[in-house]
Amino acid sequence: QVQLVESGGGLVQPGGSLRLSCAASGFTFRSYDMNWYRQAPGKERELVAIITISGGRNYAESVKGRFTISRDNAKNTVYLQMNNLKPEDTAVYYCNVVIWRSSRRNDYWGQGTQVTVSS
Repeated sequence: QVQLVESGGGLVQPGGSLRLSCAASGFTFRSYDMNWYRQAPGKERELVAIITISGGRNYAESVKGRFTISRDNAKNTVYLQMNNLKPEDTAVYYCNVVIWRSSRRNDYWGQGTQVTVSS
């Protein structure tokens, strides 16, 4: 079965950096676009970054120039490098993959990793 396991969250001061990892299993990782989402308290979950199977990248406007998404197909892992972190980046960060089966969309999520930006 599909499993996504995030790691790398923590407490960091404003201006600091963190690198999140998401280890994937149960599907052909290299054949799927991978996504990072986040959800702050009292807010809806929002898409942060996408990396396509060919390495194309898209970012939310709020993180452009500060966050970098990457993937290692040999390790079945997707990363999110977060630099110049701001208090408004505080959220639970989730890894996501969408797999279509029999014309039905299936969203898979990890358990999430907490990122807290505070002095």
